[in-house]
Amino acid sequence: IFLKGVNNFVQYKFSHLPAKERQTILELAKMFLNRINYWHLETPSQRRQRSPTEDIAAYKVNYTRWLCYCNVPQFCDSLHRYETTQVFGRTLLRSVFTVMRRQLLEQARQEKDKLPQEKRTLILTHFPKFLSMLEEEVYSLNSPIWDEDFMSSSSRASELGIQAVITNPPVSRTIPYVASPSSVDQSNSGSLSPSGKPALESSLEESKRPRAVGDIPIELINEVMSTITDPAAMLGPETSFLSAISARDEAARLEERRGVIEFHVVGNSLNQKPNKKIMIWLVGLQNVFSHQLPRMPKEYITRLVFDPKHKTLALIKDGRVIGGICFRMFPSQGFTEIVFCAVTSNEQVKGYGTHLMNHLKEYHIKHNVLNFLTYADEYAIGYFKKQGFSKDIKVPKARYVGYIKDYEGATLMGCELNPRIPYTEFSVIIKKQKEIIKKMIERKQAQIRKVYPGLSCFKEGVRQIPIESIPGINLKTMSERVKNKYYVTKKLFMADLQRIFTNCREYNPPESEYFKCANILEKFFYTKIKEAGLIDK
Repeated sequence: IFLKGVNNFVQYKFSHLPAKERQTILELAKMFLNRINYWHLETPSQRRQRSPTEDIAAYKVNYTRWLCYCNVPQFCDSLHRYETTQVFGRTLLRSVFTVMRRQLLEQARQEKDKLPQEKRTLILTHFPKFLSMLEEEVYSLNSPIWDEDFMSSSSRASELGIQAVITNPPVSRTIPYVASPSSVDQSNSGSLSPSGKPALESSLEESKRPRAVGDIPIELINEVMSTITDPAAMLGPETSFLSAISARDEAARLEERRGVIEFHVVGNSLNQKPNKKIMIWLVGLQNVFSHQLPRMPKEYITRLVFDPKHKTLALIKDGRVIGGICFRMFPSQGFTEIVFCAVTSNEQVKGYGTHLMNHLKEYHIKHNVLNFLTYADEYAIGYFKKQGFSKDIKVPKARYVGYIKDYEGATLMGCELNPRIPYTEFSVIIKKQKEIIKKMIERKQAQIRKVYPGLSCFKEGVRQIPIESIPGINLKTMSERVKNKYYVTKKLFMADLQRIFTNCREYNPPESEYFKCANILEKFFYTKIKEAGLIDK
């Protein structure tokens, strides 16, 4: 195969070079293999036009295999993709090498001004010579690099100090997620951040920032933490039971710890025979979505739930499905589309929906996909807002247009994930942070030495104020004020009278005589002042 042949070529021709020069050759070999993996072969008809005398039967077979196993699976996820360098060998390389070499060098010369200086020297100076030497071995009839037992001795390979030029990653782009020990399958695989570092490692590096001036000493925080987590130190009512102000997902979290509920990411597969339990769960998810989303056609729900490109985070209770979130990941675009989200009606208002979404967020953080998009109808907008979704979409429109499904009468909402937040424990962390702050305030207050005297006005307690002592307003009071010439302006008179009408309506029921009399008197009053020309008619 290509990969083994190029590795053998590097060992055969360059094993005697110093480490620095050998590393340059390795970089050239990696570059060449990478170009082959993404090289588009010319069609048999194009090749026939270029070389009319050549028998292209063998090339046509290789081209068909390359098309089916390497090219089409790049944009069709349901097909297993193979790297060209891992499944093809000397025959195909011989048929395309001359054309490929010429086009590679021509492309390098055209793009030389865009390359950094060190890359430019590598490609323009060393790459042509590397390709010429490789070409000799490709077309040589007795080249040792294609022998099956070439450098088979591990001791000989270690003496040369040459490792494999390139190691291709697994083709599968999905990693099973296990939320509980009883999940169907498990995986130790991790996801890489765009920089090539593990996502967890990069998030830890972000946290290694210099502490701000005036920060609370870490020793004090540790002391407070030991206090609030010590049952003997924290007096008061028992907190192990749910309180009236507990978090929405607290009950669901406790049930998960006791093993009452489980979470599993499941999906259909074309590559292997589906597990019977998974198929039962998929049917259960189809039924839950059909019952809870009656406006969605059942055939449409069935097609998406069983589509290999879609996955569903299933909520299992007592061995049966009671809820789930169906989604499709677009890792290349950096987002996931949430298609369906539902919990069966008799299991709602128990925090399952929140805990389900929190598990989905952690699953996506492990896969380094940090944006959700979904179309929410009028009944679902409230739920998604509680889960951190917003109408302010962070994903550029060009990245999702044409990828997600549009729904009439629905609102597009998005959620940006923070990889440093453990979402399934988020409410517990917030609660603990509040307790820490409360204890810190108490400690700070205890350190304040200056003591201020208390208020003296309430030393004898709060006495009841007699209602008679509260100045009121009525027609008798207004008559006295008229005699005393209190009303120097029209505005003062009208304000007092309006206050009488308002009080009657405010403190009496509508069917009472006071309420009715206030309305009659108000109407009479405004009629008279209009007749007198005191206000505009």
